[in-house]
Amino acid sequence: MRVLAFSLWLALPLAGFAIYHSYGTPHVLWSYSFRANGAQYDLSVPRHYTSCTYVGWGLHTQTLPARGGTCPWVRMLRRSG
Repeated sequence: MRVLAFSLWLALPLAGFAIYHSYGTPHVLWSYSFRANGAQYDLSVPRHYTSCTYVGWGLHTQTLPARGGTCPWVRMLRRSG
């Protein structure tokens, strides 16, 4: 029984470690660049995003090209370099 309790206690840290190494850490959208289609401040005009800048733990930032013209609010990214 003691071995089972010890195994369950280790499950959460090991799962967090596996997620970190598989997907990276969560990064939040900080800024973006887009094509304004002639009306930069008109929210009814569709925008095509070209690049997205994300900030993660330790104020680590990454600028990436937009996927399909959109920038998700949160992305799991690995630290590069």
